Amino acid sequence: MLKISLSLVYVFLILIALIGRLGTSETQIKSTDFQTTTGQPKPRTQPQPSGPDDIVLTNFAGPDLTPSPACLAVAPTGEVFVGVDMIGSLGKTPGKGYVIKLVDSNNDGKVDQHTKYAMVDNPRGIIANGDQLFVLHTTFSAETGKASGMDLVVFEDKNQDGVADGPSKPLIQNISSPKFLQSRGTDHATNGIRMGIDGWIYIAVGDFGFHDAVDRSGKKMTQLGGGIVRVRPDGTEMEVYTHGMRNIYDVAIDPLMNTFTRDNTNDGGGWNIRFSHQIQSGEYGYPVLFKGFTDEIIPALVDVGGGSGTGSLFLDDPTWPDKYNHVPMMADWGRSQLYIHRVTPDGPSYTQKEEEFIKLPQITDVDVDASGRMYLAAWDGAGYSGNPAKGFVERAVPVNWKYKAFENVKKASVNQLANLLKSGSAVARLAAQQELLTRPAKNAAPAAWKIAADKSLPLSARVAGMYTYAQIAGEEGIPNLVKLTSENEFREYALRALADRKPYLKTVPIEPFLQGLKDPSERVRLAATIGLGRLGRIEAAPALLQVKVPASFVAPAKGTEGPHATPNAALVPAHIAVRTLVSLNAVDACVNAIGTENSTIALWALRYMHDPKAVNGLIAAYQKSKDESLKKQILITLSRLYKKEADYDGSWWWSTRPDTHGPYYKGVTWESSPTIKDFLTQEWSKADETGKPFYADLNGRHRMEITEFGGEEVVAAKEETKVDLEKIRNQKGQVGKASIEDVMLAMAKIPGDPALGKTLFTQQGCIACHSLSRSETMKGPFMGQIGSIMNREQIAESILKPNASISQGFATVQITAKGNKTYMGFVTEESSNRLVLRDITGQVYTIKASDIVSRKELETSMMPTGLANALSYEEFASLITFLSQQKK
Repeated sequence: MLKISLSLVYVFLILIALIGRLGTSETQIKSTDFQTTTGQPKPRTQPQPSGPDDIVLTNFAGPDLTPSPACLAVAPTGEVFVGVDMIGSLGKTPGKGYVIKLVDSNNDGKVDQHTKYAMVDNPRGIIANGDQLFVLHTTFSAETGKASGMDLVVFEDKNQDGVADGPSKPLIQNISSPKFLQSRGTDHATNGIRMGIDGWIYIAVGDFGFHDAVDRSGKKMTQLGGGIVRVRPDGTEMEVYTHGMRNIYDVAIDPLMNTFTRDNTNDGGGWNIRFSHQIQSGEYGYPVLFKGFTDEIIPALVDVGGGSGTGSLFLDDPTWPDKYNHVPMMADWGRSQLYIHRVTPDGPSYTQKEEEFIKLPQITDVDVDASGRMYLAAWDGAGYSGNPAKGFVERAVPVNWKYKAFENVKKASVNQLANLLKSGSAVARLAAQQELLTRPAKNAAPAAWKIAADKSLPLSARVAGMYTYAQIAGEEGIPNLVKLTSENEFREYALRALADRKPYLKTVPIEPFLQGLKDPSERVRLAATIGLGRLGRIEAAPALLQVKVPASFVAPAKGTEGPHATPNAALVPAHIAVRTLVSLNAVDACVNAIGTENSTIALWALRYMHDPKAVNGLIAAYQKSKDESLKKQILITLSRLYKKEADYDGSWWWSTRPDTHGPYYKGVTWESSPTIKDFLTQEWSKADETGKPFYADLNGRHRMEITEFGGEEVVAAKEETKVDLEKIRNQKGQVGKASIEDVMLAMAKIPGDPALGKTLFTQQGCIACHSLSRSETMKGPFMGQIGSIMNREQIAESILKPNASISQGFATVQITAKGNKTYMGFVTEESSNRLVLRDITGQVYTIKASDIVSRKELETSMMPTGLANALSYEEFASLITFLSQQKK
């Protein structure tokens, strides 16, 4: 019961619209001047967007201008830059992506001017900053036509004609592993970008990770898995901010530099969405720690169930009602919903409450300008490889909102820019800051410092002033930043700014951070701990070892999954202290702390210190100790150190359903492994029959593969290898076992047998709700001409994800009639006095119009998910090939 068919009339109208669009769009979009857009945006193919009654939604641009919009960014003055991605997440053909600039010159909520700004493939993130446009996108080899990596680049448009002045300049190159961009596409690659008030560009890295990414200073960096990376706008100082995420698409940053993301779990583990508070230097554990080693990670704040997180925004705008303001907003492509997460401080972290906000079909991104106009991009059923007829951009503003133009900051004086740092709009503050950075330092620095030092101003203004001053003054501004640490209410932010830029750290004093560790505020103590890690001074180790480990530091019981999506603010200080000790390589201090009151945190940190000194120190401490409980903890730590994670070379990936056992994905032995094995074997041989199971458990838990110990069977790491379709294409149930992305990739390679597909159409029950011939009784959506409307990929997606794009006219309808009767199905015929409904079993009901008590159009398809799960790849390919040939 495919939901993608349309009535004959509707199909005719869509085809006429497509012909018209294809005949005019190319001419418009290739123009180098602003082009006037006339008429209304093209019609949407999905249900209308919806939101609260006090929010006004306007269709800003349709698929004629913004097909397949993967991302967008809004300039402070309101120009909208949309990343059009006709390659999609699984496509691999270059030359089909670009950034389009849209202008609403009369502020009626509809685009009236547009230009093609630049050609870029797979645009995944955009930042509009004055004359600059930062873009994150996939790169392709001119020689082979294959993906060669992903780059963060910057374009310039100094004459403001809406077209980039020339080629982009790279800031970071190779920030996604090319092997998997080539084999899969950009589905788990590097994604959104956003600039914080600290002036850094924050990059959402998916779990493809990257190998030998290089910034403009020549610094190279490799990362296994996902997380957040940040870089300066000139492409220098690239560094990891957090690690251990799966496939984050964007980053939301509040005015005080608190950061939030939305990612998900394994495809085979529910594909559940998790909302997280991202704390600098934190480890979030995916995929090796987030189930069996949850005591060692920062857990997510909530698991909200199935979905697919995309763009995000922290809204901080004075034109919006308080109930929608000062909150992180998270788009969910899978749920077609923009959510609000109401975050409440909880010690050094937060708790949250999720609320639905704006519904938009397959929403991809969201941004706001300095006048309060919010723009949202909708993928709108464009499929896994893009679609020229799908996708739009929506504008959202509050009821009674009045447009007030935000003037171009280039025309403002230094004093006017400083005053803008006090604005209630985060967008205005950032625009003012970035412009101040271009002005003479002798004027701009004092103006920014005045804002930072003014205790009467809101924290958002002071933090904006402080980071503006810090960027202008550089190393010379450190004494003033030290002064700010004397303020109780501002200490947290001043400590963060002091340790923010590694090139300046040699002149930063350690004393404010050591004092910060004793502060009554947990947030100040956390900022001090992070800062000490960035300062890199080993003398801080004894103080860090005094951070208390809470009672919640407990490993999950054998065979159970830990709470990886339950807030645990009490664990955060110790977690970050451990990350700092590891970054300092504080081996000696940790070894010396074994057996003291600080033993727990020391042993926790030593789990990650693959250093011969650590191993020798642990063995010596074990031999000295008389405390059996402590000796057991030392054995656990040694067992953990027996292997380490293999160096990542970019040649493999753990796929969409990785082995989550942990503690390593690709564990290998190292120089001290023989020493650890000899010692553990010696102790094992001394143990009696009641003691030996302890070693078996260690062997299984840490996958040491020491045969004598026994324990759990070792499972080899699953790597992303070239799929041998010939071996699996006829395996029954292969469709249900694979991720949707993997099924779609396989369908592109298997032509299928249409004769077999015709048989399956009947066997799978499709015939109960769909007709193939006009001579048959009309049931649900007509399949006789589906091939003239949708291609194989779109048909496949509609079967695998029935609720993704329900066609207009074929939504499920629920009827309540007199006599307490309820009906659910497709409306196949309707007149003024009766309605004919067909349910999922093929049963037909005729209902008098006068008997209908209520009628509701549901957001879900009647077609159940999983109808194709029992099929082999070959069978599924045959079914969709048969359907694609129906073009009557």
